Amino acid sequence: MASEQRVTVLRVIARLNVGGPALHVAYLTAGLTPRGYDTTLVAGTIARGEESMAYIAEQAGARVVALPGLSREISPLRDAVAVFRLAKLIRQVRPTILHTHTAKAGTVGRVAALVAGSARPPIVVHTFHGHVLRGYFGPLKSKVFRELERLLAKVTTVLVAVSPEVRDDLVQLGVAPAEKFAVVRLGIELEQRVASDVPRDEVRRRLGIPPERFVVGWIGRMTGVKQTHDLLAALAELRAEGVDAGLLVVGDGPDRAGFEQRARELDLVRHCLFLGYQEDVAPWYAAMDAVALPSGNEGTPVTVIEALAAGKPVVAYEVGGVPDVVREGVDGFLVEPGSTSGMAERLAQLAADPELGRRLGEAGRERVLERYGVGRLLDDVDQLYRETIAKKAR
Repeated sequence: MASEQRVTVLRVIARLNVGGPALHVAYLTAGLTPRGYDTTLVAGTIARGEESMAYIAEQAGARVVALPGLSREISPLRDAVAVFRLAKLIRQVRPTILHTHTAKAGTVGRVAALVAGSARPPIVVHTFHGHVLRGYFGPLKSKVFRELERLLAKVTTVLVAVSPEVRDDLVQLGVAPAEKFAVVRLGIELEQRVASDVPRDEVRRRLGIPPERFVVGWIGRMTGVKQTHDLLAALAELRAEGVDAGLLVVGDGPDRAGFEQRARELDLVRHCLFLGYQEDVAPWYAAMDAVALPSGNEGTPVTVIEALAAGKPVVAYEVGGVPDVVREGVDGFLVEPGSTSGMAERLAQLAADPELGRRLGEAGRERVLERYGVGRLLDDVDQLYRETIAKKAR
């Protein structure tokens, strides 16, 4: 695009907490600038106990505007304040494209677009980084949220899903017809995030892990949907089968105290290392032999993508967008949701056959570096924006 044709984008996310969405918006905000887009990134506040990834956006050179009142929690008063503040910003910026990310920002942002009146952006895009319409809440609340998403879809130009599975699920739930969706997978600076300067044996020595121990890794935010207790159940079964296995846990969150308490109750705490939140995850991937993910739901799990980029095989529950990342028997194993015995069985298989683990990990690395690269993400979104602008002009 020539300089006189630069496109103004207002990108909105509920919070820049640890996870794929924060990485996604940071890379998009900074990376699209040379392609003719002037983007303002708007972010709400992170919850107490959460770790911030705002530094990723700052390092990328993205301009971040804080929006007080916008947060993950539902609060009619604060949410209304956030809507009117964002509507005021829309009137000031006058974006061609309003692009919202995650459920809460999608609601606040699209309502704010309507409130902005004559300044309403001609193009409104919303990205589903997974969804909370099934399995998170009770039947009544889930129904209310589904109806809300259906209404919001009607005032959205394009809906984006981070995997075909997420798109298909949303179509099946009646949010919108398939033709209103585009699939744009996550993009991550994988080499930068998983390349460790410290050799595997040295990391293990520093952590006090015996060289021969089979280390199962988990990295993320400890919340209910991550089902971290299933990790402990699988570890207990592994050890009961005679596998010298340990668990390396990197992350924090509201469920951490309960997770550690459960480890003590199962007499597994001496086989677990809880490292808390770590900005630099590369050394910890180096120390792992495999990564397990027993989540009850996922959009596109960044941990799994990073693990494969680091050459580590993955064993995960077959939920949400996980099958779009992990190919059964090619770069990892997919297990029936809730089957801790199935997870333990696959992990035991990897422990018994290190060469199998290396082969799966190498296959995964070869695939994800290009499939989930930032360059590909920028190409996809650039093309989506250009096609949508052209269609709107017609």
